[in-house]
Amino acid sequence: MELEDLITIHTPEGIELKLALAGLGSRFIAGTADLILQVLLTLILALFTGGFGGSNGFQEAIFYIGVFVIWLLYPIFFELLAKGRTPGKRWTHLRVVRDDGAPVDLPASAIRNLMRLLDGPLLLYLPTLVGIAATTHNQRPGDLAAGTLVIRERASRTDVPIPAEAPAAEAEGWDVSAITAEELAVVRRFLERRHDLDKAARDQLALRLSQGLGAKVAGARAGLDAEEFLEELARIKAGRS
Repeated sequence: MELEDLITIHTPEGIELKLALAGLGSRFIAGTADLILQVLLTLILALFTGGFGGSNGFQEAIFYIGVFVIWLLYPIFFELLAKGRTPGKRWTHLRVVRDDGAPVDLPASAIRNLMRLLDGPLLLYLPTLVGIAATTHNQRPGDLAAGTLVIRERASRTDVPIPAEAPAAEAEGWDVSAITAEELAVVRRFLERRHDLDKAARDQLALRLSQGLGAKVAGARAGLDAEEFLEELARIKAGRS
């Protein structure tokens, strides 16, 4: 069992994030799970395209394109669309984030995964092993180049999805026209990261945001606490954008 290695990050929005860094063991398990899945996908692709022999030129081209997608684009695709989690990372409760706590973006994901050509199988993963063991934040060379971290998600964390549209009954009477896109982005970042905050910091920030933005929203439903107000605000504003 790995000891929890915590770091504290102060974001531009004034949020203090306490993140648990993933260690070598959990990253190895996640990587092995993804590797097995990639091998299985490659075998299935080969069976359908005749990659083991007997394929025509078109099938052969499809096979090589598929191999490229499976082995090079697979991790980038999942990290971008699943909030930093490949299937292996999701299974082991790991996530890739930027080193400032922000969600991983396309340039960072592309850099860290293309660097596997140098710190992965080509050199028997030795740079990865040394990097995770020797760096302060458990970063392999690809993480250092991309400015990313791999963190452990706390067991108590539950992601609260924000629907694209709010039900009409909830939206009725709310005037959110004064809320800017930048303010909505701050609210969404808080809702996505709140489970990584200490309770006192989470409550304080939610109250500060709800008080500041509440003055700009007319017709809001009464009886909501700070976080419920922010959830409703994010849903309704997103539905009217």
